Parts: sequence; C-alpha cells; structure tokens
Amino acid sequence: MRVIALIKRICQQMFRDKRTLALLFVAPLLILTLMYFLFNGNTVDPKLGVSGVDSDLATAFKKADIQVKEYKSVTNHTILDDDLDGLLQLENGKIKLTLRNDDPTKAKALQMKVNQVTAAQFQAQMMMQSAGKAPAMTPKSIDISYVYGDSDTVFFDVLSPILVGFFVFFFVFIISGIGLLRERTTGTLERLMSTPIRRWEIVTAYLVGYGLFAVIQTIIVVFYAINVLDIVLVGSIWSVLLTNLLLALVALSLGILLSTFAASEFQMIQFIPIAVIPQIFFAGIFPLEGMADWLQAVAKVMPMYYAGDALKGVMYKGFSLSDISGDLLALVIFAALFIVLNIFSLKKYRNL
Repeated sequence: MRVIALIKRICQQMFRDKRTLALLFVAPLLILTLMYFLFNGNTVDPKLGVSGVDSDLATAFKKADIQVKEYKSVTNHTILDDDLDGLLQLENGKIKLTLRNDDPTKAKALQMKVNQVTAAQFQAQMMMQSAGKAPAMTPKSIDISYVYGDSDTVFFDVLSPILVGFFVFFFVFIISGIGLLRERTTGTLERLMSTPIRRWEIVTAYLVGYGLFAVIQTIIVVFYAINVLDIVLVGSIWSVLLTNLLLALVALSLGILLSTFAASEFQMIQFIPIAVIPQIFFAGIFPLEGMADWLQAVAKVMPMYYAGDALKGVMYKGFSLSDISGDLLALVIFAALFIVLNIFSLKKYRNL
C-alpha cells in the first residue's frame, strides 16, 4: 500500500506539472519533426562554371547532375562572385579545376564527378580519333586548386569553428540561467527587489557579474581549441574572441530571461530542447540551400546561425572583421532584445 501511495503521489505531481508533461511528450515530437525536415530536404546539384571547354564536355557535365554556367572569360573572383562550387578552365591544352571548398564533402563529390566525366569524354574522343575523326582532345589530367583549405581539408575543419561557438553558447546559457534561478529560490532576488534598486540595475549587475566569468570561459575555450587542439585558424584570433564574446552575451541574457519562467533547476533544464538544441541545426553544420523556405526563415531567428557563419568565415575562410560585420550586428541586436525583455520580465516581482 505504501508503494502504491508513493506511485500515486508521483503521478499527481507529474500531472500538475504541465511543463514537464510537455517536455516528455511534445518536445521529442518537435525535435524529430525538425530533424525530419532537415534530413529530407532537396538535394542541391553542385554549381560548376566552365570556360574554354567544348560544348560536348559541358553537356556531359549537365547530364551528370551538375549545374553548368558557361563563361567566355573569368577572373580570380568569379567563383565567389557567382557563388560557384567550382570553376573549370581549359587553357593552353590544360584543364584547371578550382574548388571553392567551403564544404569539403561537397567539393570532393564535385571533384569526383568532374574526373569521371572528363575521363569518359577523353575515352570517347580517343575512340573517335581511332575511327578517323579527330575532335579537339580533352586533357586527361586535371590541375586542382582550392579557394579555401587544401586537398587535406576535412569536414571537421569546417565543423570545429561552429562547435567552439556552440559550447560557449550552451554552457553560458546553463550557468547564467541556473545561477539567477538559485538567487530567486533562495530569496535573494526578492530581498533585492524590496530595496530602491531598479530593474535595469539588477539586470546590468547580473549581466556584468556572470559576464566576467563568461569572458574567462570564452578565452579559455578559444585558446584551448586553437593552441592545444590545433583547430584551423586562418583569420584573426581577435575576431574569433569578439564573435564568441558577443555570442556569450546573447546566451547570458537569454539564460537569465528564461530562468524567470522556471520554478526549479529541473524546469530550467527543460528549456534546452526548445532554446538550445535547435540552434545547432541552423549553425551551418547542415546546408540551408536544400531546406524548405520556411526552415531557412527559421534559421534567421537563431543566434547561432549568425555566430556560426561568422566563426566559420574567420577561422576557416580568413574573413576580416568587416566581412562579418553583419553577423556581429545581428548578435548585438539579439543581446539588446533579450536584455530589454529581461527588464520587463522583472515586473512580475515588483513594479518600480
């Protein structure tokens, strides 16, 4: 009977906690649905620019599910200006393939397709030549160069900058959220609210207080990743630090904001599947091009989307501070929005 009574009490507690029930039954469905749409997006064919090649070879590329754009002349910036995955040039009897290589997996797939098509075309021309026809020969070997990275670049080189930012975001979010929640549950916040201190002063104090530790954590994570783990860094480490510090400020203000809606540390953890896990899906690990339009719109309201783009740009592509200024501005806007919402959320504890 005592066991049955205890089971009954547990069930009653669960039924009274609507948020826990939602986490248990609804959150997994939301995450699974999101992953379903992410992994079932349309496959985007690689874009290949060609210059100086014959029409037969260009047609063969199109049959191999490659989007082909023909050029009469190209510059060093053509591949970036026209958002191409690769650029194939035939000059002085030599074929040169330039791969953008911002996604090494995609670049290697394109390289394999180009090699296969070119080899097949070369073999066909050899057969035509032996039959008495002599078309312009397609060189069998291809010289390959890269805009980003090199032939040894792997997908983790692109993934690692995003992971650095995500871990900063995740741990700052957890620590700040649970920290303020503990202040509330122990009565510290209520005692503060009984003094003449204003809401914006409380928010500022908590942001600066936890922010100091967020700064230290960010510096440790960045320097450890670059100097110990030897994660790729092409751009400036100061741009990496600035991006991560802004991301930490966003996570800090978001964690404090959501903690005002939690009654316990367990309820704070419940926000992770909703507020944190979706961030990693839109941070640049999965290509957005093949996603539905509404999913691409959802990505634009995720702070990690901008942080991931900035970190990958600096660490892997060597972007300067001006190149990532748009992403940094978006992070500043997110932080400012969450800080303002924090000030208003304290109204339920006291009206000043």
